[in-house]
Amino acid sequence: MTDKLYKIVISLCTVVMLGSPFAAYALDTRADYALLVDAETGVVLFEKNADAAMSPASMSKLMTVLMVFDALKDGSLALGDKLRVSDDAWRRGGAASGGSTMFLEARSQVSVADLLRGVIIQSGNDACIVLAEALGGSEEVFADMMTARAQELGMTKSRFTNATGLPHPEHRMSARDLATLTSYMIAEHGDFYRLFAERDFTWNKIRQTNRNPLLYANMGADGLKTGHTEASGYGLVASAQQSGRRLILVVNGLTSKRARAAEARKMMNWGFRSFSREAMIEANMIVAELPVWHGQKSTVPVRANGLFEVVLPRSGRRKMAITLTYEKPILAPVRAGDRLARLKVTVPGLMPQETTLVAAEDVGRGNFLSRAFGSLGYLLSGKH
Repeated sequence: MTDKLYKIVISLCTVVMLGSPFAAYALDTRADYALLVDAETGVVLFEKNADAAMSPASMSKLMTVLMVFDALKDGSLALGDKLRVSDDAWRRGGAASGGSTMFLEARSQVSVADLLRGVIIQSGNDACIVLAEALGGSEEVFADMMTARAQELGMTKSRFTNATGLPHPEHRMSARDLATLTSYMIAEHGDFYRLFAERDFTWNKIRQTNRNPLLYANMGADGLKTGHTEASGYGLVASAQQSGRRLILVVNGLTSKRARAAEARKMMNWGFRSFSREAMIEANMIVAELPVWHGQKSTVPVRANGLFEVVLPRSGRRKMAITLTYEKPILAPVRAGDRLARLKVTVPGLMPQETTLVAAEDVGRGNFLSRAFGSLGYLLSGKH
């Protein structure tokens, strides 16, 4: 007797969307690299060269920030801790360097809280190096720590050679890695994430404003980080929330600040306007009855573990295929909570969206006679 994977195509009155063929998937962008993701479901709404290793410039400072957030969470660092500004951090990242700087003074003591704002709002290279030296002993060691942490998070295209994002041929990230990093940071470090929405910060009597153009666009944006070098062009990692939905956007390779702002606004507005997130299965809703072999009952009800939401185009007549798959036969005993099946929703133009279905109740093992008749019926059915 061999197990079989059974697939059921579920027919529902709601499987056909209203309207004409959905054409908005043809979104174009001048960015060399782009990715737009629905944050809660992980569904990709648009991508362009999203897995290509690229020069991320200061967008890679998000990884530096994550390392600090992790240290704050595990208690190895505190916001009030004062860190020393080394001569090297001042020389390579300070005002004399000509790059983005917090204007730290050499050999001064600066709190972690202020250094974080110096990185997030002012994009200070000096602040990055101070934090790297505190956590890794040296920027080189810290860069290796960043790379190892990125691999743990599944950021397979990321490799870091510094804490600042300054040009280096081996310093690389992909747009998808940046989106993964952003999603993790929002989910795991929500208390600190609010720093990305702050619009200005003053240090050493020098006020600098946040370079993220979407923070000023009245569209629910609350982060994250711009980047620019000659090698990378102009880039942005952004996130915005509207009506309970959050989108994450990554763009890079644009030719100017103006183009970066325009493309980011266009893509973010398109994502909110063109898609919605809908509840497909409510928590504890019974989805189907699956056959059970050798049980006290012949079937077992299955349900989703919790609310199952899917991303759908707001308009356009598109067939939404819903399939349920499970291994047959399902043998008793079955315990409530056992994973028995997968429900998959497929919408043209979007990645499949799936959830696990579990047994909603116990089904005990039947007695000898019921098992014998069940085996006979199974053999006679010819479906084994």
